[in-house]
Amino acid sequence: MSGFVGVVVSDPALQSQFTQVELRSLNSKYVAVKNQNGKVTIADLPSILARLKAFSQTFNEEEIKKILSESASDMDHEVEFESFLKVHLNFQARAAAKAGGSKNSSAFLKASTTTQVHTISQSEKALYVHHINSYLRDDPFLRQFLPIDPNNDDLFNLAKDGVLLCKLINVAVPGTIDERTINTKRVLNPWERNENHTLCLNSAIAIGCTVVNIGPHDLVEGRIQLLADLNLKKTPQLVELADDADDIEELISLSPEKILLKWMNFHLQKAGYKKILSNFSSDVKDGEAYAYLLNVLAPEHADPATLDAKDPIDRANLVLDHAERMGCKRYLDPMDIVEGSSNLNLAFVAQIFKMRSGLSVDGKKVSFAEMMTDDVQTSREGRCFRFWMNSLGIATYVNNVFEDVRNGWVLLEVLDKISPGVVNWKHATRPPIKMPFRKVENCNQVVDIGKRLKFSLINVAGNDIVQGNKKLILAFLWQLMRYHMLQHLKNLRFYSHGKEITDADILNWANNKVKSSGRRSRIESFKDKSLSNGLFFLELLSAVEPRVVNWNLVTKDEDKRLNATYIISVARKLGCSVFLLPDDIMEVNQKMILTLTASIMYWCLQQEDSSESSASASPSPSETATTTDISSSAPSVYSEDESSICGEISSLNIDDAASDSTSSSVAENIEDDQ
Repeated sequence: MSGFVGVVVSDPALQSQFTQVELRSLNSKYVAVKNQNGKVTIADLPSILARLKAFSQTFNEEEIKKILSESASDMDHEVEFESFLKVHLNFQARAAAKAGGSKNSSAFLKASTTTQVHTISQSEKALYVHHINSYLRDDPFLRQFLPIDPNNDDLFNLAKDGVLLCKLINVAVPGTIDERTINTKRVLNPWERNENHTLCLNSAIAIGCTVVNIGPHDLVEGRIQLLADLNLKKTPQLVELADDADDIEELISLSPEKILLKWMNFHLQKAGYKKILSNFSSDVKDGEAYAYLLNVLAPEHADPATLDAKDPIDRANLVLDHAERMGCKRYLDPMDIVEGSSNLNLAFVAQIFKMRSGLSVDGKKVSFAEMMTDDVQTSREGRCFRFWMNSLGIATYVNNVFEDVRNGWVLLEVLDKISPGVVNWKHATRPPIKMPFRKVENCNQVVDIGKRLKFSLINVAGNDIVQGNKKLILAFLWQLMRYHMLQHLKNLRFYSHGKEITDADILNWANNKVKSSGRRSRIESFKDKSLSNGLFFLELLSAVEPRVVNWNLVTKDEDKRLNATYIISVARKLGCSVFLLPDDIMEVNQKMILTLTASIMYWCLQQEDSSESSASASPSPSETATTTDISSSAPSVYSEDESSICGEISSLNIDDAASDSTSSSVAENIEDDQ
């Protein structure tokens, strides 16, 4: 629900070497010295560079000064910001060379919040390239650039325009992005590239990816497609891994990675393997676990020499041969197993699971697993709140919202995030929690805080959360999200003047915004059935940014789903981080309609706030790298002074996938409160 702020560098090639987090950090240090001394000279650089984490362990200030003095005749020469960036890159390369790289690593990627350089193994890059070449080779637009060569930087160059990552998101979760909103010209201008990046990143968050950072060279680290079937809904046969109902509840709450480990240990135990695996790195390095696993799953392809091999590399090679004979493509090499590459080993095991899970197809067990799944509405709500909670940046990753909140700890983390300082951590117990009363204590504090925040919690106690009352949990989470949303709007003081924002304020703003654009659409409430065709939202989006909606793609009433899908992608492309599904618009889900409207409102008001702030400021001409809001007074697509801007995603993600099916009395009170 945020606008995106970027630092503009006139040289696109130079800008592409940095993430926005890096640029903002470096720019702030540069400006601080400039404000203090009136200008930045070469002599100022050693003290700046020596304090950066990227170089602090490699160079001291004197060493940096010596290197600079060898190449500069005048240490008092003034340094512009772009020259400072070039010096930074030079020392970055020196630091990498001095530290030395992994023998199997070559491609350098930057960290998410520092200026450190990280490496990615060639095998890992080859895995990504193979995946892209396999799944996108027939894509109408990308096939002209495929196949990608894993031995050069084509992968990173192709990712710059954002099209590839958008397409990969749709491979992982089909239909996430309306591909009509992706800018797919062969040559994109900086504004269009940024739109694709924004759409990609907001969509990645909405399907549960962990966004490493934002920028042309940054990657979206998602295992969505790889582990998509590792849940009871997609693979009810997984119920075989559980002995009783308690085990099933535990299985439901496990992350896909842990389910995969449980599956592997299940088969290894049957094979007589004595160890219990706890990771996909050190525990599988010797290749023995793989040999036992494959012998159980595909005994017809077994080679007795695998377990007899003394050399780990020889055994790893025989393991890969065995897997290849049963239909698994060879993504990794023996050294990846021996060195314990967790990502590659995870991918390898996931591929084995997909090819041959070895699980029962017992009808009774499958039927029991299918009974454990939620109704559609509850699943949509759970999905929405899970992704919203994870997007807040809490320490605990939520895999199953109904199970993971039952100890109260995750809810305390969320509460502390949206209202810092509200949690008394001295009275909270961190997981794992063995004593049930400790869970109740945590949840009682959650309820107490909710009441202090004026949530509607009639007849709700901490034990209701511990017991996993889904309706009450959903009702509480909705109020958390709504509170978060309204607080962010309230914090825009130029608009709210510190007053509480109400649902009526959001409704009036939306109607007035559409009216101010010369259109006549109007809604009476967030339950207005006319919202189902999506036209009001398209007019609202067009009112806040006229160029963002292509009216040639809009249908009237023939296919509401097309419009709903388009609205979500346009909002994300604009910069709104939302989680609702097309069904929420088509069914006019009141709560989710409210959050979508508020997300657009927040984005728009931020642009107005930024415009006012930038109008009152007068940056010096030399500061070409000024902080710019990509949304404020959005320039024409064809303007000549645009630069590649990659902003950062807001901490507020008002999100939506939900429903009106909350608990009886609590839900009614929430509706009354709205």
